[in-house]
Amino acid sequence: MLQTFFVVWLGIAAAQASPGPNMFAVAGAALATGRKAAFMVVLGIATGSLLWSLLAALGMGALLAALPILLTMLKFVGGAYLLYMGYRALRTARFGIDPHIKAGRPSASAIAAGRRGLLVVMTNPKAVLMWLAITTFLYGAGLGNTEVLLFGPITAISAILIYGCYGWLFSTGTATRGYTRYWRWIEAAFGAAFGGFGLVLLASGIRDLRP
Repeated sequence: MLQTFFVVWLGIAAAQASPGPNMFAVAGAALATGRKAAFMVVLGIATGSLLWSLLAALGMGALLAALPILLTMLKFVGGAYLLYMGYRALRTARFGIDPHIKAGRPSASAIAAGRRGLLVVMTNPKAVLMWLAITTFLYGAGLGNTEVLLFGPITAISAILIYGCYGWLFSTGTATRGYTRYWRWIEAAFGAAFGGFGLVLLASGIRDLRP
């Protein structure tokens, strides 16, 4: 079992370390509102990982196989949410930020930051597909529901460590000073990234609906 967990964890860690909506959400919070907000986003992402492991063990794969429209719907929801985040970042880059908000200064509650991280990971169809692959591999290796559930905390801890490093890195003095100087370009880059991810998901959902 340990060998199976290690092999799967390597793939998960590589996916978590690569650029994507989760990483951009953490980096954006760290640069704009500080380390505390970034770490709360990280906790939200880790909580989402635990929820996905629970859903996987409860038969999410079988449900999506019986009702593939659910995955299509999630693509539209996730795409719309990422487009909304991209729109907010681009609007900030275009019209400016609230003068009372400065880089590295908390501007949102801890609950709001954690909710943002949770929504990003729970509306990301890539997370669904990843957990489908995980459960297929784990069940195929002869493991049961208990082992699949145990993999949830492993993924959550990995998320805390990897995204926590991103949160720390992007909330350092060097990063916040760079953000203060180039915040319009940085916000525009975040907006383009989130918008691009959102458009990809919406396009995939539209393709799913074609006969």
